[in-house]
Amino acid sequence: MLTVEHLNVWFGHPPARVDAVKDAGFTVAPGESFGLVGESGSGKSTILRAIAGLIDTWSGRIEVAGQPVAARRRDRAFYKTVQMVFQDPYASLHPRHSVDAVLSEALRLQGMDDIDRRIARLLDDVGLGRGFRFRYPHQLSGGQRQRVAIARALAAEPRLLLLDEPTSALDVSVQAEILNLLSDLRAEHGLTYVMVSHDLAVVGHMCDRLAVMQQGRIVEVMTVEDLRRGAARQDYTRQLIAASAGYQRA
Repeated sequence: MLTVEHLNVWFGHPPARVDAVKDAGFTVAPGESFGLVGESGSGKSTILRAIAGLIDTWSGRIEVAGQPVAARRRDRAFYKTVQMVFQDPYASLHPRHSVDAVLSEALRLQGMDDIDRRIARLLDDVGLGRGFRFRYPHQLSGGQRQRVAIARALAAEPRLLLLDEPTSALDVSVQAEILNLLSDLRAEHGLTYVMVSHDLAVVGHMCDRLAVMQQGRIVEVMTVEDLRRGAARQDYTRQLIAASAGYQRA
């Protein structure tokens, strides 16, 4: 479903150019959930944004469902295949647009018909129900806003969802609900996920394999089973796993 080879992403121009991603490569099979982990600034979200077409200063090869992706803006067919869910549901929804307006716009942009029926189905899919259709973002909790953002991404009926820390801005009590929703949607719709997270427990719950990033480079690709066993090959990965285990009394 996704192939990334020799990906380099940069910002600015010499001598102030910043190389955010350096020679990254990985593949994601159809139906797989693949994680990108690493400390802040390691380049995880930058890779997602390059795939989604939100950054055009990159080189290398990105291929989605067998089709090469260009650096410039994608066409409608691309966005019918790939959608992104952002980290902050407070920022990703327009404060003056109702849920109905958000979903209607997404459906119309994808050339969908039967808008009313599709909106009702999308709201049901994300566990909101039709009573939320004409509410505004300020009338929703953080978890409800993220459910709307997920519904908006599903409006295009994509095959690949890019998830940029989709629960990190939410209360701990709500995070598990959203993660379980995403797991259910993946199974129900046969979706492929690429998920960015700084939380190894989240990746261990959601993903099949993961890539560990350090300073813009992928230093290791491993299975979730290896992650759970602590069977890392690289020192940095072992340090990351140890740090995620939290404080241990001496």
